[in-house]
Amino acid sequence: MANSKQKYIVVGAGPVGSLAALYAAKRGYQVEIYELRSDLRDPSTTPLNFTKSINLALSERGINAMRHADHENLIQHVFSATIPMRGRMIHGRTPDGALYEAAQDYDVHGRTIYAVDRAGLNMRLLDILEDMPNVKFFFNHKLTGADFKRRKAWFEFRDQTSTSNRPEEIEIDFDFMIGADGAHSAVRYHLMKYTRMNYNQEYIDTLWCEFQIKPSDPSNSGDIKSKFRISPNHLHIWPGKKFMFIAIPSDDGSFTCTLFMPGTEFAILEADSSELPAFFDSHFPGVTSLITPEDLISSFQANPHLPLISIKCQPYHFSSSVVILGDAAHAMVPFYGQGMNAGLEDVRILFSILDKHTAVESNNSNLSEVNDAAFQRAAALSEYSIIRVADAHAINDLALQNYVEMRASVLSRMYRVRKFLEELLSVRVPSLGWHTQYSRALSWRANAQVGFEALLKFLKGW
Repeated sequence: MANSKQKYIVVGAGPVGSLAALYAAKRGYQVEIYELRSDLRDPSTTPLNFTKSINLALSERGINAMRHADHENLIQHVFSATIPMRGRMIHGRTPDGALYEAAQDYDVHGRTIYAVDRAGLNMRLLDILEDMPNVKFFFNHKLTGADFKRRKAWFEFRDQTSTSNRPEEIEIDFDFMIGADGAHSAVRYHLMKYTRMNYNQEYIDTLWCEFQIKPSDPSNSGDIKSKFRISPNHLHIWPGKKFMFIAIPSDDGSFTCTLFMPGTEFAILEADSSELPAFFDSHFPGVTSLITPEDLISSFQANPHLPLISIKCQPYHFSSSVVILGDAAHAMVPFYGQGMNAGLEDVRILFSILDKHTAVESNNSNLSEVNDAAFQRAAALSEYSIIRVADAHAINDLALQNYVEMRASVLSRMYRVRKFLEELLSVRVPSLGWHTQYSRALSWRANAQVGFEALLKFLKGW
């Protein structure tokens, strides 16, 4: 069956779903994208988690996945709106009360990760897809049902201008559905009815709230860095042992900041938010010189206090008709900065396996033209579920472990000794093939994509 006759539908138009749609469209499939919300490029559309801006860390895993989309200027455009971060900047106060900051580079060889605006990345992918003749968008469509044996799906169209109380329901046929609709995935919910899925979700005892460090007043010096009030090339961390505050740079000179804290502590401050500046002065020294007490209080009161969820499940597919990717398959806490990167990597790995099976099975004369695509896809999806589960579960575990490191271990002598030894072996004795934790996690090793499972085993042995 020719690719042009195959209909791929993607549920979820975030970065992972959009990249999956691009991969499929590039291979000649008819692609339809269904999104619960309005067009994500519309400023009035409610963003994820109801926050105004979400800055993310983009690493080589995500970059490599976009590179393999084989679209001219995609990588160049994405990089034009990123800021390189070469490491962490740890903030604290010395025993005599002086403020200090200490840099901890990610990589001894100077390689970096990149701060990227999620919305900007998403918009670029949607713009590319809109220009492709074999791609159609369906915004304001909620998945309400799916029959993965007959390959049918039902969506409610929530017309913003309609006066009817009952949304219009539509039925569609498809050959293959890709679910990239987030942690509370509707595709995963319906998939569970068709496969014996093992599923586990965990809410950690931590909530998060967003704040912002505003840019400096424009400088007449012409130095672009003058608009940043702290180093733009670091992920800034104020570790507080039980909680922490972080800041990630934006290209307008501001920093998107996040407070991570147990729910009981949030409840205390919610009861009397006037205590917030004193709390910050005590636990996150220096922040009140970057964010005024008034702005701290107003952000704390206005922005939601949201939970953090970790999800593991398997398998990720049913037969030849459906697969889930990204947070729909493996939502994780944000402390390793690999959630989006792992989702983008899902896309690259999935389509590499699909391509492999298409090339092998297309020469099988025993298959009819009608059934060969489904046969190939079923074999590919089975392989994908088998090989991806271990890595997905591993990065979930790594993300949970890294929260302890970020809020407490970065201050310990043992952590600094381990990091020093890793870097020493990597630089002084390269013949050993030793690589630092971050070069493994962020996939900086030359000519290799290191699996998260291998990294987890390495760390357990260290």
